[in-house]
Amino acid sequence: MINFNKILFLSLFSSLFFLIGLKAQSKDTVNQASEKVFNIQNCVNEFDREGAVDTKVGYQYWFVDKEFLDGRTLKMSVVDPHQATHAPHSHNEDEFFFVLEGTAEFYLNGETKVAGPLTSFYCPPNSEHGIKNVGDTELKYLVIKKYETK
Repeated sequence: MINFNKILFLSLFSSLFFLIGLKAQSKDTVNQASEKVFNIQNCVNEFDREGAVDTKVGYQYWFVDKEFLDGRTLKMSVVDPHQATHAPHSHNEDEFFFVLEGTAEFYLNGETKVAGPLTSFYCPPNSEHGIKNVGDTELKYLVIKKYETK
């Protein structure tokens, strides 16, 4: 059965992601993006497990990779029970996580919070952050990030 609340949240979250990115684009980036031809074939990306990349603790699937636009990305990470993709870390870019399924423990600058599906987590630039699966089922979450481009 289709979960309309999940679809609504994902649609709104994805739209917000792209609107924030558009606002932040420089004039040069807008010109570069306008040179790319967008069509239904390259603007719709349906999940395909064969296209996913296996990790030590699950897999990840890039719906939007760094090269598609201007460094903005949308990735789904799937993490096995009681595992984490990596230890808490920091980087120059900010990042959003959005939990689809499972139970996540969010870590931000020494503090933690456990939450379930339809929960977002914002990681400001240069903050120490992490996410791990503290449940007994797979954790599925989206990662939204704009990588610095050169």
